[in-house]
Amino acid sequence: MKRKGDISVHGRTSPSVVHSVRVLLGSGVVDLRRPVLTLQSSLAVRTRGPIAGAAFIAARRRPDDVAVIDDDGPLTYGELDLRTNALARAITAAGVAEGDAVGVLCRDHRGVIEVMVAAGKSGARLVLLNTGFAPPQLADVLVREGVKLLIADAEFDALLAAAPDHVTTAVVGGPAAGPHLVVDDLVAAHSTDRLPAPSRQGGLVLLTGGTTGTPKGAPRQVGSPLAAAQFLERIPQRRGDVLLIAAPTFHGTGLSQLILAMALGSTVVLRRRFDAEATVRAVEQHRVTMLVLVPTMLQRILALEDLAAHDTSSLRIILCAGAALPAELGDRATAAFGPVVHNLYGCTEVALATVATPEDWAAAPGTAGRPPRGVQVALFDADDQPVTASGVSARIFVSNGLRFEGYSGGGTKPTIGAFMGTGDTGHWDDDGRLFVDGRDDDMIVSGGENVFPGEIEQVVGTLDGVVDVASLPVDDVEFGTRLRLFVVTDGSAPVDADLVKAHVRSHLARFKVPREVVVVEAIPYTPTGKVDRRVLATL
Repeated sequence: MKRKGDISVHGRTSPSVVHSVRVLLGSGVVDLRRPVLTLQSSLAVRTRGPIAGAAFIAARRRPDDVAVIDDDGPLTYGELDLRTNALARAITAAGVAEGDAVGVLCRDHRGVIEVMVAAGKSGARLVLLNTGFAPPQLADVLVREGVKLLIADAEFDALLAAAPDHVTTAVVGGPAAGPHLVVDDLVAAHSTDRLPAPSRQGGLVLLTGGTTGTPKGAPRQVGSPLAAAQFLERIPQRRGDVLLIAAPTFHGTGLSQLILAMALGSTVVLRRRFDAEATVRAVEQHRVTMLVLVPTMLQRILALEDLAAHDTSSLRIILCAGAALPAELGDRATAAFGPVVHNLYGCTEVALATVATPEDWAAAPGTAGRPPRGVQVALFDADDQPVTASGVSARIFVSNGLRFEGYSGGGTKPTIGAFMGTGDTGHWDDDGRLFVDGRDDDMIVSGGENVFPGEIEQVVGTLDGVVDVASLPVDDVEFGTRLRLFVVTDGSAPVDADLVKAHVRSHLARFKVPREVVVVEAIPYTPTGKVDRRVLATL
């Protein structure tokens, strides 16, 4: 632990350029044997953005290497470069100027990557849209973000009717059923010659989870490839890896790993929809070395009866992020795949906070790990005073140089000096590893006692027969607020409300025992792996 002013923090203040370059050299992002190309990489990221910049340089380095494998087969970096040159020209021809917004509403396949890269090449601002949107949410976001061109999968044709009249629409992967442009036609109609770089980076907008309302927009720009060193210091990606990104690329987890994969010139395997059996088959077929997913996906993979029949020995890394990874689930994954599980903690607004390596997990199951160099994490109480003692839960704040500058619709996350809040609470163990206890706004006061639902959910998750847990606060005449706990069982052991309460009582203080337990068939989740509280409240 170090001190910054009067704030006790974990993590090193900032990485030296030498250290960052050493990390990038070790992974293969930087190749000093080709210094001109290394300089071009930095310039490409600054002008085209991280996605288009990485793809542009990968096409210069190894155009014949496979960039993407999806349901339509392989696509090389050279082919991706040519198609996105044409699509970038089409975006400009559609009236999108540098800095104007292009929205993409696509599942995970080559089409979504082509739109991402083409938007960067044209200097447009890229808005990544959730494929689970209802029409009102989509309309709200399109208006708020000022989207001029919306490119969507053909399957979302009916949803495109929600777009305001001033928004031009185009579809990927099929003929248009409505009055929309068709991406393949646009590519065929424009030159594939190399484009001059835009005058400035358009940037991108990530959307928050939106589990309780319309998602907020979090604009981002990345000016230096050195930022990749923060991820690569704790996650051992290397040039030549084959990544299967099961987490949606419209969200931070999938997007960040897509960018890193392209910076490394690696191959990315994508599927339009997650299916546990198909994912394991793809790992075996393509000799996948890194699997990127959210905890619910990992849970479904481990539930496969024939999991052991598949050869998954190629996996070096399983990166889990987007939601809390329960200790029991991480332990089962380690037993099934070996010491390859990496648990990443961060959020849309601050990007990366900590990473638990397999060594961290073995020593402290359930941990979110430690900050990489260049990232600092501090805990503050409700009065903005630093909390330094281990084992004491408080609000998590992060300083890393990657945070956003405020929501596109106004407002921002709480800040204390250089630190920005994640909206979560957590505590340190005696060895400086972070544990995330739950959402800051999840804490309820029941009968005058502070109750953190995440702590209770973790305990219930260790009960035999329980495979998933979530909770909601509900009004209570006697106690003010009480916790309603939802439990999913697999039938391997008897589970009822009394057993759950007794289990909590044997592990936690009496006031933390949930007053209501409901056994349900499944917990509802958003596409990014977070509990859908609006749907949960209807169960």
